[in-house]
Amino acid sequence: MRRLYQLFLTLLTLFLTIAVISVITITSTYFYLEPKLPEIDVLKDVQLQVPLRVYTSDNKLIAEFGEMKREPVSYNEIPETLIQAVISAEDENFFHHPGVDYKGILRAVVHLIKTGTKGQGGSTITMQVARNFFLTRDKTYIRKINEIFLSLKIEKELSKQEIMALYMNKIYLGHRSYGIAAAAKVYYGKALPELSLDQYAMIAGLPKAPSKYNPITNPERATIRRNYVLSRMRQLNYITQAQYDTSIQIVDGARIHSAIIEVEAPYIAEMVRGQMVKQYGKTAAYTTGFNVYTTISDRMQTAANHALRSALMSYEHRHGYKGVLSHHNLIADTPILEQVELLDNFKPVGHLKPALVTAIVEQPEDSASEKQKPKKNKNKQSAIILLKDGSTPYLHWKHIKWARKYINDRRTGPALKKIEDVINVGDIIYVEQLKNTDYVLAQIPEAAAALVSLNPQNGGINALVGGFDFYYSKFNRVIQAKRQPGSNFKPFIYSAALNKGYTTATLINDAPVVFKDNYLEGFWRPDNYSGKFFGPTRLRKGLIKSRNLVSIRILRDIGINYAINYVKRFGFMENELPKNLSLALGSATLTPIQIARGYAIMANGGYDIKPWFIERIENPNHEVIFAQQHTSVCSDDYPEETCPEDENLHALRVAEADNVFLMTTIMRDVIRYGTGTKALKLGRKDLAGKTGTTNDQLDAWFSGFNRQVMATAWVGFDTPRSLGRLEFGGTASLPMWMSFMKVALKDMPELPLTPPENIITVKIDSETGLLASGNSAKTQYEYFIENTEPKRTSIQTGSNTTSGSTNDVTNEELF
Repeated sequence: MRRLYQLFLTLLTLFLTIAVISVITITSTYFYLEPKLPEIDVLKDVQLQVPLRVYTSDNKLIAEFGEMKREPVSYNEIPETLIQAVISAEDENFFHHPGVDYKGILRAVVHLIKTGTKGQGGSTITMQVARNFFLTRDKTYIRKINEIFLSLKIEKELSKQEIMALYMNKIYLGHRSYGIAAAAKVYYGKALPELSLDQYAMIAGLPKAPSKYNPITNPERATIRRNYVLSRMRQLNYITQAQYDTSIQIVDGARIHSAIIEVEAPYIAEMVRGQMVKQYGKTAAYTTGFNVYTTISDRMQTAANHALRSALMSYEHRHGYKGVLSHHNLIADTPILEQVELLDNFKPVGHLKPALVTAIVEQPEDSASEKQKPKKNKNKQSAIILLKDGSTPYLHWKHIKWARKYINDRRTGPALKKIEDVINVGDIIYVEQLKNTDYVLAQIPEAAAALVSLNPQNGGINALVGGFDFYYSKFNRVIQAKRQPGSNFKPFIYSAALNKGYTTATLINDAPVVFKDNYLEGFWRPDNYSGKFFGPTRLRKGLIKSRNLVSIRILRDIGINYAINYVKRFGFMENELPKNLSLALGSATLTPIQIARGYAIMANGGYDIKPWFIERIENPNHEVIFAQQHTSVCSDDYPEETCPEDENLHALRVAEADNVFLMTTIMRDVIRYGTGTKALKLGRKDLAGKTGTTNDQLDAWFSGFNRQVMATAWVGFDTPRSLGRLEFGGTASLPMWMSFMKVALKDMPELPLTPPENIITVKIDSETGLLASGNSAKTQYEYFIENTEPKRTSIQTGSNTTSGSTNDVTNEELF
């Protein structure tokens, strides 16, 4: 008995000694390490790495930049079911322990004593937060001890809800998704509240091993892990047996979802990205979580995308088909999956989709669009095509017959008689889908295009499309392509002439002339495109008909230096303007956005505005850290509430109101009687604009506006060459502009063009520009700046006119 007592005392002494030594060791270790532990305060204001996001002015997502996909959420935004799933999988006592799972640590110690190796040590959610925010992932004893002490410290200073929110937002869950909200978007394309119980369990199972249990790369293991999480939820009574039984039977449908881009505007997104990197640096721009709101309109940008692509498709149809992408010899009964694999090397470009021709059949064209009168062409052939999604729509003859063989930009081959003249079974082609779901044979356009729209009141960019497909060509033609505007530049020369004393009725001789031009090193014999000459021509008519010789004589008369100094008012730089008479024909090399700015100044009545595209920048908490201070036009043409209170932000007048008014009436007549008459189909009377075509049809332009919206459209090749015969501004670019403006101006009321007080109306002789008389064969009313109207009466009769025009303006009123 005495021996047992002695043994008990020995063991008790040993236990107490170990306990005291342990307490001293732990206390000493704590006091040694505590000063080196990081401050927990930083967790209260932690800056998680969040990507840069770009939005339209109406809050639609345009783009997302950054390696880490993350959408921070507050604790109250986390569904309770997901919280239950996570603690079931990771830390069932989270809401009860002090930050450390002592039982788990004890198990790890026992495991170490028994095996001599380190094992899993009961890492709590709090410990994972400590490790993820402050420590490395190295498995060392010192790191583990630091983790324990740091967890205890975190629990003292933060609530359980704050710790859980930090954990849920920080954890890596695979495929570049950080945090639960990002994982929900990446794997299921849904917001957190939209997920089902089985999906919550799948996400909750990812933190343990995001690659091993990933539903994309390892679906079988991921399903096992998901079902384990569901079983733990059932054991802890978070779900019923019925919910468990149902959920484990569900086949997971996870797949990679990119950010849900709501508006396609990659060219403007790239402009924003470049500006943000320049302003904040690459790292900060991509990880701070900036939200950038642009001036882009969702509705107008979508219309611009469609308008540009439609214009280029129409151009391709006019110039012939360049051939299929490739050909494969299809064997009968080839499995669909193998056929789809043939399309793997071909990506969608713009709105075009790659397709495999699988059959050519006699198939009645029964689409809704065919409910029309029978057509002469009785070809009932159709091709059956296979798309990447496995669907097999028809490609009807009427959508193939355009594809005459391309010979060059001026010639195509003979009309097609059957489908096999252009495509055959086994061919891989591109197709585009129409609104009525029909498909059309297509090809990637070699020609390029650009479209930009500005708000004339303040210069904000409404829409910008720099090419057919940003990912096919990142060259932004709106801001980077310097091209000759041709006749699109003439309005600025005519405005200079009005400023120097010309009137809209001034006669300029449209006749052959030879110039000796020192800048052009020799003689120059310009002519009109038609090759005809029309004699004395009123200034108004010279611009309406875009007469080259009239423009050249005007520039020669007012002086090149005078003209250059004047057109600088519209934002053009002197060093970009040639100092010779070719300036009258638009020989300067300018970008579409420079032309757009000049026309916007015309559109707003003559006030200087500059294009801009970033409206405001917000931090991750949606606090505004930058708001664009832009100038705006404050005039009777625009609502008073849109005028800034700060007078320094009132746009300055750079062109006289009477001058701009006269130019606007002339450019309205361009649409009513001149080279822009196609635009009459829009059914509006408040539109003004001008076409532009350069020598040999290298470039085709149209710029036009009303008081609310202006837009510039350009078509050409990136490496300049002729667009082809008859490809003018009115043919290639005007339809693009019209398609855009039809949508942009929808529901916008027409605003009257009010003459300034010093504008008067006088009845003149249409041939001489003088006051009308009883002998005048044709007369019309014309606007003049007061005291510039003609003083003499025309004595000319209709029989001795020198004008060769056959399309004079004869109506009694201009509007």
